[in-house]
Formats: sequence, structure tokens, C-alpha cells
Amino acid sequence: MNYETLTRVMRRLALEAGAKIMEIYDSADFEVKSKSDNSPVTEADEAADALISAGLREAFPDVALVTEEQADSHGETATTFLIVDPLDGTKEFVQRRGDFTVNIAYVVDGVPIRGVVYAPAKKRLFYTDAMGRTVEETGDLDPETAGETKTISVSEPDNDALMVVASKSHRDQATDDYIGKYAVKDMTSAGSSLKFCLVATGEADLYPRLGRTMEWDTAAGQAVLHGAGGHVVRFDDHTPLVYGKAGFANPFFIAYAPGVTLHSA
Repeated sequence: MNYETLTRVMRRLALEAGAKIMEIYDSADFEVKSKSDNSPVTEADEAADALISAGLREAFPDVALVTEEQADSHGETATTFLIVDPLDGTKEFVQRRGDFTVNIAYVVDGVPIRGVVYAPAKKRLFYTDAMGRTVEETGDLDPETAGETKTISVSEPDNDALMVVASKSHRDQATDDYIGKYAVKDMTSAGSSLKFCLVATGEADLYPRLGRTMEWDTAAGQAVLHGAGGHVVRFDDHTPLVYGKAGFANPFFIAYAPGVTLHSA
């Protein structure tokens, strides 16, 4: 894989998909349907998926592609593949809360090593560069020309005063009970894969997820966090969260900055 090409293509497709999503987001109304698992899907999910999938297949025809919105891609099991969630945080999108993201990642040997997370309503763009380091780009966010970037890195956490981020739409008592094991200075909520990015930038130290997620929900965020020096582990045994699992369902997990003293379940 040519990582310079991969970075350029993922960045461009994420921005183009984000623009398409915002056209629909800013419209007077849009259709919301239910998938077989009763989760919502909109025309924005489908339009972004079509754009990204076509772009990735053209640029990388020999690399397996898994995408949330194409069920026929879910039967592919491989250790090296591209994985896409064209609109993570559909509930946030439907409720016009802004915390939704475009996610594209490249997984090698079960580990997401490159990724892009774009929050179009918030104009925040995070991605791994050709060397695997995570940057946040600012400025006009032109799809064809990269603007100014800054390398981001996780915090040096104070275990007596941790910053915690948790899900906005999927918060439950089990999550609150686990967070209660820590000395928390402050807590914030965010939707979609933005939670990984907040740990990556040092805006949060810890993100526990005690709820259902799929690999396409987390791969890009995990790549961004890894590139900023962070870790993602299973909730049950603190071993690394790996990808290419049959069915693509994740176990519960914890994303965190090194230095956080993790508690057991």
C-alpha cells in the first residue's frame, strides 16, 4: 500500500462525502428509514456510502472493502481491508445535533493503522498522515488540497482528576457505574467516533464503551487514536481490540491515554 496515496484518497473522499451529507442535513426535510436491526438510516448515509465506496474501489481495486451500508460486504472476512462507516451517529444527524462523522479506515493484520474521521457539521477533520501520525487539519478543508495541519497527541493524564467522555445516545447505568471507579475531574458527552478524537487531542483521557458497536463504527477512530499515542482494549480482559472478526461485532471496549490506570470490569 502506498500510504501517501491512501491518505490523500481517504481525506478527499471523507470531505466530499461530508459535503454531500451537509446538503441533506441542511435541507428542509429528509427521509429516515429503519434497517433490519431497527437502527435508522437516511439518504445521507446511502449517498455518502455510494460516493466513498466508488472512490475506494477505483483507487484500490485489489483491497477488500467492508462498509456498513452494503450488507453483501459483511460476508468478507480478511485480516487486511478497508472499512467504512459513511455516517456514524445517524441519531445525532436525525436530531440535528451535529455530532456525526464520516469514517474510513485501513486495517492490516487485524489492526486499524490508517484512518480519517471527519465531522462535517463541526468542521473538524482528523486523519493519520503517510507516516501514521495523527493530525488535525484546519482552514478551508478543500478536498483537493490539504491545508495547515497540526500533529495531535494524547494527554498526560492525572489519575486523581481524569477527563472522561461518554456516549451521548447510548449512555446507561453500567457505564456510569464503571466511570464511578475513577477520580473524575470532569465529564463530557459526544456522539459518534468523535469520542476517540477527543481522547486523541487530549480533550479527554478515557472513553469506556459498554454497549454494542460494529467494527465500522470504531476502526477509523481507533486508527486516529493510535496515531496520537492512545490505546483501545477490550473491556473484559484489557487485550487489544482487533478487527476482521466474524460478523464484525465488537465487544465492549475502553479507549484511553497511556498513563490512565485502568480498572477491571
